[in-house]
Amino acid sequence: MILSEPPGTGAPAPIARPASLPALTSLRFFLALGVVLFHYQVTMLPAGATPIALIERGRLGVDIFFILSGFVLAHVYGPQVQDGRYDHREFLVARFARIYPTHIAMLVLMALLAGVAILLRQPFASGGYTLAGWLADLTLVQAWFPITPTEWNGPAWSLSAEWAAYLAFPVFAFVGLKRGRNPWVTIGVAGVLFVVLDALYRRMYGEVLTQADFYLGVMRIPAQFLYGIGLQQLSLRLRPRRTMAIAAATASAAAVVLMMALQADERLTVAVSGLLVLSLAMVSRVGADGPLAHPWALAAGEASYAIYLAHMPLLVIWKNGVALLRGIDSSYLMTPWEAIVLLSITVAAGFALHFIWEGPARRWLRIRLSRAPISPSSLTERTT
Repeated sequence: MILSEPPGTGAPAPIARPASLPALTSLRFFLALGVVLFHYQVTMLPAGATPIALIERGRLGVDIFFILSGFVLAHVYGPQVQDGRYDHREFLVARFARIYPTHIAMLVLMALLAGVAILLRQPFASGGYTLAGWLADLTLVQAWFPITPTEWNGPAWSLSAEWAAYLAFPVFAFVGLKRGRNPWVTIGVAGVLFVVLDALYRRMYGEVLTQADFYLGVMRIPAQFLYGIGLQQLSLRLRPRRTMAIAAATASAAAVVLMMALQADERLTVAVSGLLVLSLAMVSRVGADGPLAHPWALAAGEASYAIYLAHMPLLVIWKNGVALLRGIDSSYLMTPWEAIVLLSITVAAGFALHFIWEGPARRWLRIRLSRAPISPSSLTERTT
């Protein structure tokens, strides 16, 4: 991978952008899988037991996704911002249609489960299932305030953070996407912002920023989202050779996995993961996606959001169902075979949810809410 500028100029020559980035689409499945396995491990280990480090750090998939989100949205909307064609309303319509159908489906499912538990007189932590908490989740503001965590659907806190970034996208675009912006400056600003927010969060809660979720989890996204934007703009200056793009992606993937397994500083791991996102984008640029462009890999990437949002409700159903059948408390420790069966069910349910509900609902919302004509290509998951 090299930087190249035409003689006598101070800016890189224009580079053709691929319509889609298959390697990044497929990456999403692995990020979702990491979070799912992290939550499974929590339910399988007794108090005080040492977790498998690689699985424990799977929760950082959320941080990598925040970077990926900034990168992909910069890829899609960057030209509109630079050409003065960006429409924030249309952007929010597309984002709302993207995240809300599956989110509301899971909230309704959890509300029904709580109702069934009450009817069956099944004991549960009712303090985590309040109407106020449900409404906070419904309106996607639960990660904006230091409120008591709810149990309606824990992973949805990251949607709250994402929604805040979507609302503020014009600010991110001004910082990182305006024509003439230096991507290194954008990346530097993201780094400084992360250091400041990390110091502030450690002062308030005694935890590093990558531990933020229910309590002001919104603080976790700005720097990472901006980092992704800066990396995408940097990618436009790169002239990747096929072998070097593949080598860079392989090396960065190995580095991220090794850092997770060795429990390196979480913040440094997240920084290095940005190189993984960048190098995989370069792999797509040169058409070297290989198995990451296989239809099944792409389908898994497309269904990853549904898998991510559905895995916790399905875990609740499984554990409470087993507890009811066996006459034990639902806080029992899950066995490895249960995790394997449940993971299979969750992946299958995620695929079904995506293709039967999420995709059609997204297209319906886009068509209903958009003021501009919607082309079929604009409704595809791989570019938006």
